[in-house]
Amino acid sequence: MRKVVILGSTGSIGVSTLSVLAEHPQQYQVLALTAACQTDKLFAQCMQFQPRYAAMVDIDAAYQLKQLLQQAGSKTEVLAGAEALCQLASDSEADIVMAAIVGAAGLLPTLAAVEQGKTVLLANKEALVMSGELFIKKVQQHQAILLPIDSEHNAIFQCLPAALQQHSYSQSIASYGISKLLLTGSGGPFLTTPLAEFEQLTPSQAVAHPNWSMGAKISVDSATMMNKGLEFIEARWLFNCQPDDIEVVIHPQSIIHSMVQYSDGSVLAQLGQPDMRTPIAHALAFPNRMSSPVPPLSFKQMRDFTFSEPEPERYPNLYLAIAACQYGQGATTALNAANEIAVAAFLQQKIRFTDIHRVNAACLEQFAQTKVCTLEQILQLDQSARHNAEQYIRKHC
Repeated sequence: MRKVVILGSTGSIGVSTLSVLAEHPQQYQVLALTAACQTDKLFAQCMQFQPRYAAMVDIDAAYQLKQLLQQAGSKTEVLAGAEALCQLASDSEADIVMAAIVGAAGLLPTLAAVEQGKTVLLANKEALVMSGELFIKKVQQHQAILLPIDSEHNAIFQCLPAALQQHSYSQSIASYGISKLLLTGSGGPFLTTPLAEFEQLTPSQAVAHPNWSMGAKISVDSATMMNKGLEFIEARWLFNCQPDDIEVVIHPQSIIHSMVQYSDGSVLAQLGQPDMRTPIAHALAFPNRMSSPVPPLSFKQMRDFTFSEPEPERYPNLYLAIAACQYGQGATTALNAANEIAVAAFLQQKIRFTDIHRVNAACLEQFAQTKVCTLEQILQLDQSARHNAEQYIRKHC
């Protein structure tokens, strides 16, 4: 019986994780669930899975949850505040920590799990975008096990040789005969939308992803392909490679989740339904396999596969992220921060869809050469970049 902590249980990844765990009650026990402020949703999860602990970042929401659970006769202990997430992520009884908090807010609790040598299922790409070098050093120092959950990185991981899977973030991919990592992306909802219409695109259009069911922020990132840019940066650290070793390919059907190209001309691909429960089940059971609620592909009903190169004019945010990856850690930290501010402003209808790129580009230009080495410097730069983005929005949007 392995005990699992889910950071961000009310989000789409958290919900999918619980769906997989529900299929295997004899193998996994939910130790703790955490959320920001969705009291009713976390209450329902606590009643179903009866975790020992539940934590909410919002103090008032935590109080409401405690009242609800007491009235229902639940023995789940409720913790409050951001520090509670770090406490639960590093709990001595936890075997597996699902890091599924979106954005920079997930960095500190994920690092807390790493520093206790946990098996960390990484769905929070920002942890590596913000602090990749520092994060990977801590994984190695504390002998944590890091398994990727993003469908693209999980696909690449599955296509690696078994020996490289054990040390994918420290070994040379070239020494295993790998010449290229191919990140696939659907192209989002605006793959064929005329560029002239981009300034009038609305949040409701941007979050309507054609294949995946995701939260609002990540859906907008998919529409701009910033999501793929962040995954590009994440892959650079997860697989110990350089930007030139990674290529982004548009694959609208979202069936091939990513590929690994070998020096002998072979290309290995991982295929599956566009359902996050597949990579979650893979990581939970690794190095073994277990069933998930996802139906298998039917190749008799398969549509044609198509591929193309992302257009720079359509997806300028993708190319900003690639440029930031080439600059270094300070640039990727700043870009991630600016993008979080810009996407939030777009979702609140304060800026236009095309302004997201303008905000991000201005912030990257400001901080591209910034050097950061410590966690304190990273967090300080994150705040400075957010302030810069907010100022730009007020002055220019």
